[in-house]
Amino acid sequence: MPLVIRPARTPDIRAIAGLIEPYVAERVLLGKELVVLYEATQEFVVAELDGRIVGAGALHVFWEDLGEIRTLVVDRTLQGHGVGRHIVERLVEQAEGLGISRLFCLTFEVEFFKRNGFNVMIDPGIDPETYVELIRSPDEGVAEFLELQRVKQNTLGNTRMIRHLR
Repeated sequence: MPLVIRPARTPDIRAIAGLIEPYVAERVLLGKELVVLYEATQEFVVAELDGRIVGAGALHVFWEDLGEIRTLVVDRTLQGHGVGRHIVERLVEQAEGLGISRLFCLTFEVEFFKRNGFNVMIDPGIDPETYVELIRSPDEGVAEFLELQRVKQNTLGNTRMIRHLR
């Protein structure tokens, strides 16, 4: 069977959690409670191969033109076979469909994201009015995007990257 990229469903969440677990243990990804993953089901797409979930990623909207690719994970046995690239492509399509023109990610996988059109982010490029609105968000991804001091300890070694879609 070919690789299928599709929207996640609630029965997929435990498999996504299982894929994330080894990366959390290695401190590559931040852990997420199962309830948080279920709450974000509609943000996720999964990669399915032979009826098995082998990858996942989520698109989270920050602002009218800004989103984040988060929790991108691929089964280690399939890394380097294009699974992650296919997930990113689907998330980019979804972002464009929502009117998002910039995608952010916080990652250790700099070369992978560079190959997928992302660049290291120096300046978030947001106006002061938008900054005031974004700083009100309780979402940790927004805090990471803004590089707020309170999340610095969680992001050591990670690289903030951005991709302009149009």
